[in-house]
Amino acid sequence: MQTEVKKSGMTHSIGELAKEFELKPGTVYGVLNELGIDHDGSQFEADSDAVELIRESLLEQAGSTEIVLKKGAVTPRTVVNALEVPQPDVQKTLMLKLKTPAQLTTTLKDEIVEKLVESFGYTVRWAEAPKPKPAVSLSAAHKKVSGEQPRPPVVTIMGHVDHGKTSLLDYIRKANVAGKEHGGITQHIGAYQVDLPEGKITFLDTPGHAAFTAMRARGAQVTDIAILVVAADDGIMPQTREAIQHIQNANVPMIVAVNKCDRAEANPDRVLQQLTEFNVIAESYGGQVQTYNVSALTGEGIPALLEGILLQAEIMELKADPKGDLKGSVVEAKMEKGRGPVATLLVMNGTLENGDSVVVGSTFGRIKAMTDYKADRLDAAGPATPVEILGLSDVPQAGDQIEFAKDERTAREIASGRSMNEREAALLPQRSRGMTLSDLRNRMQNDDLKELRLVVKADVQGSVEAVKGMLEKVRNEEVETKVILSGVGGITESDILLASAAEAICVGFNVKPEGKAKIEAERRKVEIRTYTIIYELIEDIEAAVKGMLEPKFEEQHLGTGEVRLKMQFGKKGIIAGCYITEGKITRNSQVRVRRARDLVYEGKVATLKHFKDDVREVTLGMECGITFDNWEAFQEGDIIEAFEMIQVNL
Repeated sequence: MQTEVKKSGMTHSIGELAKEFELKPGTVYGVLNELGIDHDGSQFEADSDAVELIRESLLEQAGSTEIVLKKGAVTPRTVVNALEVPQPDVQKTLMLKLKTPAQLTTTLKDEIVEKLVESFGYTVRWAEAPKPKPAVSLSAAHKKVSGEQPRPPVVTIMGHVDHGKTSLLDYIRKANVAGKEHGGITQHIGAYQVDLPEGKITFLDTPGHAAFTAMRARGAQVTDIAILVVAADDGIMPQTREAIQHIQNANVPMIVAVNKCDRAEANPDRVLQQLTEFNVIAESYGGQVQTYNVSALTGEGIPALLEGILLQAEIMELKADPKGDLKGSVVEAKMEKGRGPVATLLVMNGTLENGDSVVVGSTFGRIKAMTDYKADRLDAAGPATPVEILGLSDVPQAGDQIEFAKDERTAREIASGRSMNEREAALLPQRSRGMTLSDLRNRMQNDDLKELRLVVKADVQGSVEAVKGMLEKVRNEEVETKVILSGVGGITESDILLASAAEAICVGFNVKPEGKAKIEAERRKVEIRTYTIIYELIEDIEAAVKGMLEPKFEEQHLGTGEVRLKMQFGKKGIIAGCYITEGKITRNSQVRVRRARDLVYEGKVATLKHFKDDVREVTLGMECGITFDNWEAFQEGDIIEAFEMIQVNL
């Protein structure tokens, strides 16, 4: 029923009403929804007449096991509040019974919600959530067009780890970035604009380590020109090949910088020859690819390289409209304590200004502050300008596009619509997909597979992707790693609760656990491991996987003896008088006794004597007395084979 009630009046607690009528808060939600009274999950506002009507309705619900929830908007925290059950119980049920790891704020599928609620003895009645308003067109928010103008080229530096990419950029812009990176390797995409006498150039410095292949691929997609750095002493290496593939797939011009030419062992000609195998033909070999011999240490060849970049940009006639439609991409994004979501953007068209309302993928916001790569404040950022912005509602995904919105309310509506569409698109394939023979075969094969479950948190989105990708490859025949949750930001109390429920380890890359998270981890015995260098992280996880293997043993032959006499030996029972014909037999040996070709006993030596003395071992040529564990049916002529099981070192 839908009853007209007055909502103005005093504020009332849903929890107190639920306690008074011995109902769950979720049942109270249903009554409030039916009466058309808004609430925030914990309280509502109503006058005395409305409260009386609510109380009458609640009396009718006595003993009810039904709770009312909104479709498509239920999180584990919603269930905790609606049923008044402990958080860990909800997360354990999700992980262990429903195989659905989730944080307290993760939106759950409707069918999972129904099963979760049923596991606590209640049923769900769905109240349809209001449909989001259609996304508002951005056309009205576009700024006036003033015409295209030349813009600086965006140049990506790519290549193998330790081939001198960042050092080359350091020399160009006279700043020691490499010294600030952990372990001397670049682990984030850096965006910099250099103002040279010849003109401006925007540089993207991408990591060279194999773990960051996805980040390098993203760098190639937003670039005008790619600089492939190859060390003259090392030549073409694995990540060099990957970088060439990314550049060729992105279909952007390539310039080759043969670095470290100051070294005695440098061989630039060999590098140019190796490049021909990848269809990269230098101008000196009759091709069209510019190549420059340089040294990031001495500066040799760098002026010529910069001239070559600007020449290539001039040929490409790169233009943009500073007052046109805003176009740009997220290069990197992270959550910073005290600053909130921080995004590094590369503006490609239009001008971004402080105070602009923007939509970035499925996030939104109003620009509160902008800084350049030197952390200097900016009021506006034009085409080909890298800029760091504050003011977004959440951390966007690297590669998300940025657009203007008329105002912050419009931006919120657009982002909300996109977020809902993304959620539905993500759920549809899972709902419609059945089980294939391949799925069934894999499940049967993996029944005995152990899992090392991990909760992964990192400082920026690119690092999350890289660490997760590397960890999911760590496995062997018996053990595999499974990342049950990954995200940007420090390790939180919620992460610890999930890890506890899932029996997982929390792994942090360039982030630290919050104070409450540390306390909760100690209380729940959850292990937290933090790293600043990816090599160490991967090595530790590989060691952990190795440690989970069942110990493997192999049989090692010790010696052979022959039973020559069978005699009574007091209370010890019947003893076998033996002669050692090979190797040795020890007191703790495992033995097989063979009669002709038949195996008649397999077990352990119980006692071992030399004459009347107990001994630890007897060796070739010695006589001894042996008794076996619970077996006396040996005969003269039986052959005893002694062995031990040795654990194999992996």
